[in-house]
Amino acid sequence: MQKNMRSRRSEMDEESGYADDFFGAIPEGFVAKALSLTSPRDACRLSLVCSFFRSAAEWDDVWESFLPPEYRRITEEDGGRSLSFRSKKQLYLRLCDHPIIIDSGNKSFNLDKHTGKKCYMLSARDLSIVWGDTPRYWRWISLPESRFKKVAELISVCWLEVHGRICTSMLSPNTLYVAFMVFKSTSETHGFDNQPAEVSMGINGLESQTHTVFLDPEGGGERRRYPVVPRRGMGMLLRGREPNPNLTRSPSPSPVRVSSNDKVPKQREDGWVEIELGEYLVKEGEGELVMSMKEVKGRNWKGGLVIQGIEVRPKPSIS
Repeated sequence: MQKNMRSRRSEMDEESGYADDFFGAIPEGFVAKALSLTSPRDACRLSLVCSFFRSAAEWDDVWESFLPPEYRRITEEDGGRSLSFRSKKQLYLRLCDHPIIIDSGNKSFNLDKHTGKKCYMLSARDLSIVWGDTPRYWRWISLPESRFKKVAELISVCWLEVHGRICTSMLSPNTLYVAFMVFKSTSETHGFDNQPAEVSMGINGLESQTHTVFLDPEGGGERRRYPVVPRRGMGMLLRGREPNPNLTRSPSPSPVRVSSNDKVPKQREDGWVEIELGEYLVKEGEGELVMSMKEVKGRNWKGGLVIQGIEVRPKPSIS
């Protein structure tokens, strides 16, 4: 077994040597230019072909081509710390792994490591939250695990509605984007296992596709929906007034099974969870992209969620 492994390693070294001899007559700058026309993922893969490609893949010209044109202006909002790296490759990797807080603390910016496409997260303060400034229903707190100074904690509402907006000119053109609500549950979370929320994503002023999601972190299985009997003054009138606390609920729940079309929250590496709001193919010069999440049909009281923001990032390609 070990003999076979040594033999295979020797063959690979031999092949790499042949590749170095073959490409040795080509100017390294020519190869670097060719690599800059690929993608970050492909440049890394090609760097494994031989030492000649590996050397060309380290050129600043290669990695600067993967950075967005406005990267200098964006990194200046980071106090210029990101510009202190010795190479553009180090800067690129920094922007992938460590989001920069921009827009006076209202947004974060980073790059998708595989493609170099732009990613943003809109903080809870940058969102439109119905009754978000009413201390009876929402409160603003600080959490060490949040990238932003403040997050929104839902105390209790019967009309949950959150909207986020971002100009498509800020995003990478000709890219399929996906939006996610980033949040977490607390020990006080209640009211989300009975009724799905409606989410959507689309250009402002145009029709957008709506689908349902469950915010209950348990997800899946059979749930119980309690028919809610609102008192007078509920319904659409709630948009312009505070929610009615005299809300009753039928004591006889009916089971609701989650369909394959209903999405459920997924755990993130940073300890938060996310639920998909929708996807949209961003083109040039389209206007404002609007993302929303609301649960206004059940009219039951719900609370205990903590919202960090809405993240907009490229949808991974299958490769």
